[in-house]
Amino acid sequence: MAAALLANVLYSTGFVLEKRALAALPEVTIRQPARLLRLVLGSPLWIGGSLALAAGFAAQLAVYRTLPIAAAQGLFVSGLVLLVLLSARLLGEETSGRERYALAAILAALLMVVLSLREGSETVSQDAPYPLILLVCVPSLAAGVWLYSSAERRARHRHRLPTTGVEYGVAVGLLYGVSSLAIKGVSSRLTDDGLGGALVGLLRSPYPYLLLFTGAFGLVMSQAALQRCRASLIVPVCTTVTCLYTAVLGTLSFGEALPEDPLRLALRLAGIALAVAVLLSMPRHDQPARTEPPMSAKELTPP
Repeated sequence: MAAALLANVLYSTGFVLEKRALAALPEVTIRQPARLLRLVLGSPLWIGGSLALAAGFAAQLAVYRTLPIAAAQGLFVSGLVLLVLLSARLLGEETSGRERYALAAILAALLMVVLSLREGSETVSQDAPYPLILLVCVPSLAAGVWLYSSAERRARHRHRLPTTGVEYGVAVGLLYGVSSLAIKGVSSRLTDDGLGGALVGLLRSPYPYLLLFTGAFGLVMSQAALQRCRASLIVPVCTTVTCLYTAVLGTLSFGEALPEDPLRLALRLAGIALAVAVLLSMPRHDQPARTEPPMSAKELTPP
């Protein structure tokens, strides 16, 4: 649990640093990935955020080796609280009443998941059949790329209202969900005896290649979306989709059992259900800035 909370701090800090760096850069787009990479790699602040995310990845590996997938996702989703607080403090993003209710739901979900854990009674799976992993991951990757591309096409329409980022968050969340399953798979391969055997087994698995795909596409897609949308909106949507995807499909794919005790099972499932409430409670539209109505011709006429 300590590693999960550390991962939350690192991920939230990394996203906020990247958002601040992107705000000072020219507009980036997935249609020009080389230019996007050149711009972000020239920003020390963005590099600092990326290093924080990489450290969060290392902490996540430790979590998956010690906790079941569903329990780990319940702890990871608690990072939304810190993310929204940092976004308000460092990015000047105001939090709406609906988003504050979502924070309360996240805290309740975290408490439920923690209470559902029982030391020594949780089964942590070590691996999953590769065909099953590919059957789950490949359609998810295709769906994420298609959804993002569709949102991009709609956003380019001249008379369309500005996008809120929810579709972007869902699309990137699907990619990161696949990445999370791949991280779980990598952690299982690292348990083999001997560094050489673990490395050979890892290269023969689909996990490193799934990580390469989600890392490359997720980087370009997430940075373009993060520049356009509020971090306090798009990151919670992305995180919630990732956690739900990993908790449900990951638990099924890796064959991890839910708690046998009815009370602990109810707490675990209720915590996951509250994570769904976070996604549903996120606003679909930002409140437009209030402007003064134009003066009438009568008011403009001097006495």
